[in-house]
Amino acid sequence: MPAHPRYPHLFSPLNLGFTQLKNRVLMGSMHTGLEDIPDGFDRMAAYFAERARGGVGMIITGGIMPNFEAGGGAKLSTPEEAAQHRIVTYAVHAADNEVKIVMQILHTGPLAYTDRCVAPSAIRSRIGAFVPNELDEDGIEKQIADFANCAAMAKLAGYDGVEIIGSAGYLISTFLVEKTNLRNDMWGGSFENRMRFPLEVVRRVRAAVGPAFILIFRIAAMDMLQGGMSWEEVVTLAQALEAEGVNIISTHFTWHEAQVPTIATMVPRAAFASVTGRLRKMVGVPVITSNRINMPDVAEAVLAAGDADLVSMARPMLADADLVVKAFEGREDEINTCIACNQACLDHTFSGKLTSCLVNPRACRETELNYRPTTAPQRLAVVGAGPAGLAYAVTAAGRGHHVTLFDAASEIGGQFNLAKRIPGKEEFYETLRYYGRMIEKLGIDLRLGTRANVASLQAGGFDRVIVATGIAPRVPDVAGIDHPKAVSYVDVITGKAAVGKRVAIMGAGGIGFDVAELITHAGTSAAMDINVFAREWGIDFANHPRGGVTGIDPEVARADREVVLLQRKTSAPGRGLGKTTGWTHKLTLQRRGVQMVGGVDYLKIDDQGLHTLVGGEPRLFDVDTVIICAGQEPLRDLYDALVAAGVAADLVGGAHEAMELDAKRAIMQASELAAAA
Repeated sequence: MPAHPRYPHLFSPLNLGFTQLKNRVLMGSMHTGLEDIPDGFDRMAAYFAERARGGVGMIITGGIMPNFEAGGGAKLSTPEEAAQHRIVTYAVHAADNEVKIVMQILHTGPLAYTDRCVAPSAIRSRIGAFVPNELDEDGIEKQIADFANCAAMAKLAGYDGVEIIGSAGYLISTFLVEKTNLRNDMWGGSFENRMRFPLEVVRRVRAAVGPAFILIFRIAAMDMLQGGMSWEEVVTLAQALEAEGVNIISTHFTWHEAQVPTIATMVPRAAFASVTGRLRKMVGVPVITSNRINMPDVAEAVLAAGDADLVSMARPMLADADLVVKAFEGREDEINTCIACNQACLDHTFSGKLTSCLVNPRACRETELNYRPTTAPQRLAVVGAGPAGLAYAVTAAGRGHHVTLFDAASEIGGQFNLAKRIPGKEEFYETLRYYGRMIEKLGIDLRLGTRANVASLQAGGFDRVIVATGIAPRVPDVAGIDHPKAVSYVDVITGKAAVGKRVAIMGAGGIGFDVAELITHAGTSAAMDINVFAREWGIDFANHPRGGVTGIDPEVARADREVVLLQRKTSAPGRGLGKTTGWTHKLTLQRRGVQMVGGVDYLKIDDQGLHTLVGGEPRLFDVDTVIICAGQEPLRDLYDALVAAGVAADLVGGAHEAMELDAKRAIMQASELAAAA
């Protein structure tokens, strides 16, 4: 087969000896929550089959537990449980019999949400719920045997292989790192002893499944943890795993408790691929790299540079199940790109909710939310080309409705045009590129610079009007709110308002944090420059000390402004931010010297600054600028007027409910409404 003209590496097969992968793209493991619900296997079957049809070469499932001690999630240890998994493997192979589906065996160890959790030593993780039970010899033997049994059941269930996760602060990784393994027997002490557990697990698994079965081990190539594994230990382990019969080594780059972002949108694309590339030179088996590889050109560049044999694209497969086939067919501009926001995927996972995707609410809802061709096309007017209006227009037009999209602005995007200006959120440009292309492809009649009203909409002869007019910043009832020192966050983000050297931000929600990021930022965005990213988070890619970070102090320049971030709530500022990324935003601002104050009552703004009560005590913030981030009000006047005039209308997005700006809710609501139109 001739090489692909644009992606010769990405679309080349990989021969494993006993089997072959049709290309170098795999859908990496993500726990979705489908594994744990009553109809989950049927839903997983639809979810994975759609990605198989979308062109990936291999799929790795979310983590499946080998026993009860491993955690409260889905377990595979019996033939009866294996029978349920056959629903999934059959669906994937029926969708494309060339696609390999591999089950991840996940033992969460000290991170398990059960008082039965186990570890090599009784050391509670910083993020763990319990002090783990220290394993004795019999307990270690049981865990090893359970791994092997789980792998055997996976083979019985029709999987093409298993991935053993040996990273992230889960059970296997806690044996490997000295700070979590205090044993002085054959399972602890020297690194030779500390790696005995993973090697024995691999040895038993290989014996249980035989030679013609894919065996992947996910190794922590860089723990991002003070006192983590040294580079020499990483190499020693990888070479020993290869000797024990592992077919593929997958590189991972963090423990969950590490205080270095590895998956957020502020992380540069393919930031860690060079670490995989170094390890690839030390082993003879194929190596997988991952993290922030969200477009085919990025994946191709990684492979072409020799930094990996396979590229894992996990969240990007939530955002667009057809990513690979679109790349193959030259339709890259139609890819709905993962923006690494984590709001509907990892934030949901770690909050016990079903996973989905902000830009693709169908993800993990393939049996519930479908965009079937309409049998009764309508003429639909959508007013507002922000996230909700775009989602509705594209979904409805894709189903066959005739859509006219109005917006008073000169470009599509609404609030996304503010978000894309925040350093570290440059990926929003991709979402707007996607919607722009789909408007063109689907023949949506786009009317920018046009303020629709009741009369013009009635004259247009539309069957229905969808009002997605969004929000307006709320103006709080504070004396002096019209003082020259007081400016709107919109004017700050768009550059219309000058910002002084001493600044108070009224409101510490997501917008307040974004504004603080913007006005304290200098130079190149870390998301756009791997060297800036490494300095800001204390990573030494060149020398690879223990864990990649041991002894490396972050070099975060303090802002040339004095900034205080204020909120009315008495809780800690930043508490309402995303579970998996909020801490990164808060830590970044703290390092830049931003003060954060809760329990604030705003009294007035005058020439002296911002007068407040903090905890009931008067306090003056002597500032040059007060940036108002005090929430939003829904813009629903048009909707109310349409209803009063008897026009059939629906209300979606921020115009429907303007709490904190929430693109996830807006896109989901609009997509559901358009699916039913």
